[in-house]
Amino acid sequence: MGGLAMNATPEEVLRPFRERLEALDQQLAELVAARLAVCCEVAEAKRANGIPMMQPQRVTAVREAYAARGERLDLSPDFMRSLATLLIDEACRLEDEIIDSPPAAGAEALR
Repeated sequence: MGGLAMNATPEEVLRPFRERLEALDQQLAELVAARLAVCCEVAEAKRANGIPMMQPQRVTAVREAYAARGERLDLSPDFMRSLATLLIDEACRLEDEIIDSPPAAGAEALR
């Protein structure tokens, strides 16, 4: 037991799992793109209203919310904080570009 199915190659055994993972990875990429698009809207609002890009209390809240979600989903809170940090870092990069650019060019920073 636990071996390969009769005459199946490792590729054949793993293919259905890899296909499911590819579909999930596509969905994940689309969700990240959607999240970053909202972050660009936030940057436009910050620029229009003179709000500083960095909001340390919000960064902390997002990281801790990710950790809590991780705990509820039986995922490592440290992993989820790291994931939040990656997303926040990219959002900050985009926000900096938008806030420092002329108003018409802001939407192009996501591309």
